[in-house]
Amino acid sequence: MARQKMPLDKRAAQFLPFKAVAGLDEAIAAKEKITVPKIELSEDSLRELDKKMHLIRKGMMVSVVYFHKEEYLKITGMVARLDETARILQVVNTKIEFDDILDVEF
Repeated sequence: MARQKMPLDKRAAQFLPFKAVAGLDEAIAAKEKITVPKIELSEDSLRELDKKMHLIRKGMMVSVVYFHKEEYLKITGMVARLDETARILQVVNTKIEFDDILDVEF
């Protein structure tokens, strides 16, 4: 008795990646994340940052280092909004509170 050949599409499917546990990669990445405490800026650093913040205008390209969920992130992009009353700097779609900003470069 001759063995019947498996169709090509079924043969290819057996080599597709298989994830036994959905979300495992994300859980491992979250566990590996290093958390840090928020840095309290000195008076001199706060004055320097304040000077930089007053130079920022909508449409400028900036790089901002800021504290978010127990880690420091850096975003580079165009300033979409600077609201001194609400104390929010928006770079592209990311809203950053002034108190979370560590440094700004332009």
